[in-house]
Amino acid sequence: MRLALVAAVTVAVAACTPAGTSDRSAPQDTPEPSPSRGHAAHADDDTDADVPLRPGERFRTVRMPRAYEPAAPTYGTDDYRCFLLDPGLAQDGYVTGIDVVPGAADLVHHVILFRVPPDLVGTARRIDRSDDGQGWTCFGGSGLEGADASLDSAPWLGAWAPGGGERVMAPDIGIPLDRGSRIVMQVHYNLLDGTGEDRSAARLRLAGGGRELTPLDTVLVPAPVELPCRPGTQEPLCDREAALKDLVGRFGKQASGTVAGLQLVCNGIGGPDPGTTQSCARRIEVPTTVRAVGGHMHLLGRTIQITANPGRPDERTLLDIDPWDFDDQGTTALRRPERLGPGDELEVTCTHDQGLRDLLPAFEGQPERYVLWGEGTTDEMCLGIALVTRP
Repeated sequence: MRLALVAAVTVAVAACTPAGTSDRSAPQDTPEPSPSRGHAAHADDDTDADVPLRPGERFRTVRMPRAYEPAAPTYGTDDYRCFLLDPGLAQDGYVTGIDVVPGAADLVHHVILFRVPPDLVGTARRIDRSDDGQGWTCFGGSGLEGADASLDSAPWLGAWAPGGGERVMAPDIGIPLDRGSRIVMQVHYNLLDGTGEDRSAARLRLAGGGRELTPLDTVLVPAPVELPCRPGTQEPLCDREAALKDLVGRFGKQASGTVAGLQLVCNGIGGPDPGTTQSCARRIEVPTTVRAVGGHMHLLGRTIQITANPGRPDERTLLDIDPWDFDDQGTTALRRPERLGPGDELEVTCTHDQGLRDLLPAFEGQPERYVLWGEGTTDEMCLGIALVTRP
């Protein structure tokens, strides 16, 4: 039961080609400097874009084969679309840096790159062929069964959100990528400001398999979102059950499973505990070294923290963002890697604020409602992200 819930939650947090075999985009070796970011106001914030190629590294760019015009597959203003891309690896190797380049910065809410091992490439092609047009609809994760099923080792190559730039890993670490692998680029399009065309890309920094690098994993630490309407607000979707029904209408039955799974994993059988602040801790099962941390919320986020061993004498704060800035979501390398062992915990804590509705244009004309964990830009998330190495 717990494994099924963990898998469902992982699919949800994993908070985006022509028909047929859509991995035909030709990879390109690209030695040129990093392209400029979308969201130009944050183009140079907290990036590693000036790091030159190190011995044994090369650049390789993968991109959507042609422009895609997003459209919400149901009612709402969000389109999650997955594109299967071929990095053209002739040998096993490592990804040592990632630079996601959104094509239409006013439409792209976030991008996640997933590894597709060789044994799942055929499945990915079949999913792609089953959906009309370029790519496939993929609320939650990549849509590949068996590829998204562990919070302790999510199959992420990397993620981009506003404020992100190239992320270059330390010289001793990398993300393994086997020969014959593909990459799923999941793009979350937010259509609140209209529509248009996008052709996003990712520039990978690759190192040959001859180098001995320590594998880097991604650990996800999600917490529920149970944000009620402000006192005195009378709107139909201020009722939790009505809000949940609306969420399922927009994103499918898995949205309800995610909400219930998060509650059970984080709060037990006691049911939801509405409030502005929610937390959840994950137990560490094997020796783990945290190298970098990040967080993800949407527009109603106020603060987010990641804490090691909360409430214990050895409690340490690894991430503390106050105030939250949706337009600056880069990961932060720890000055001193944090070593954790079996029995230690990582906890994420998020605070959300309905009052931000009155300040942000994205909510103009939208009635207030009970906010749950959801895929939409005007829904919410609470996600801690830890980049880790293990012995």
